[in-house]
Amino acid sequence: MNQKIIALLAGLLFGAGLAASGMNDSNVVQGFLDVSGDWNPSLMFVMAAALMVTIPGFQYFLRRKPILAQGFKLTTLKNIDRQLVIGSIIFGIGWALVGYCPGPAIAALGYLNWEGLVFVLAMLAGAKLRQIQVA
Repeated sequence: MNQKIIALLAGLLFGAGLAASGMNDSNVVQGFLDVSGDWNPSLMFVMAAALMVTIPGFQYFLRRKPILAQGFKLTTLKNIDRQLVIGSIIFGIGWALVGYCPGPAIAALGYLNWEGLVFVLAMLAGAKLRQIQVA
C-alpha cells in the first residue's frame, strides 16, 4: 500500500479519535485547564487511556522493522535548551488561551468554525516566520 494512503488513513483515524474524545473541542480543553474554576477532568481520562495504549505499543513496535521504511526515525536530541523551554511556554500559553494545539486544530477544521480556521492560519504563519528566522 502506498505510504501516502497509509498516512491519510492514520490521519483520519487520529482525527476521529480526537473528535470522539472531545480533544478538538476548545471548550472541553479549556475546561480541563481551568483547575481553579469549573474544572472538567474528562481529558485526564482520555490522556490516561492514550498512555495505556501508547506505552506498550511503543515497546512492542520499536522492536520490529517498519513495513514501509528501513527503520524508525527517532530523535537523538537529549538536551533541554533555551529554545525548547521558550517554545514549550509559548505552546502552553496558546493551548490555554485558545484551547487548541496543532493536531486538534487541524481536525477541528472539519467543523467549519472560524476560530479553528484562524488558529490554523496563525499557526502556519508562525511556522513560516520561524522558518525564515532559522534560515
